[in-house]
Amino acid sequence: MKLVYFAWVRERIGLTEETVDLPATVTTAGDLVRWLAGRGDNYAHAFEAPDAIRVAVDHEHVDQESPVRDAREVALFPPMTGG
Repeated sequence: MKLVYFAWVRERIGLTEETVDLPATVTTAGDLVRWLAGRGDNYAHAFEAPDAIRVAVDHEHVDQESPVRDAREVALFPPMTGG
C-alpha cells in the first residue's frame, strides 16, 4: 500500500511517501495511524495526536473507522485550516 504524507506529518516523518505491507491487525484508518505511531520516534511525533490526523483512502476523505485493507493509496495529513 502506498502511504502519502502531507504538511507537518511529512516534515516530522521525513518522507513524502512510502510503500508498506500492513500487518493483519491493521484494518481501519485508525488502526493504521496507531500502527504508524509505533514505527519509530519520528512517526510517534507525527502521530502523537491520532484523533487530529485526517485520512483519505484512494483520494476520498474517510473517518478513522473506515477500512483501509483494499486501498491502493492512503494519504495522511493534519487538520486543514484557512479559507
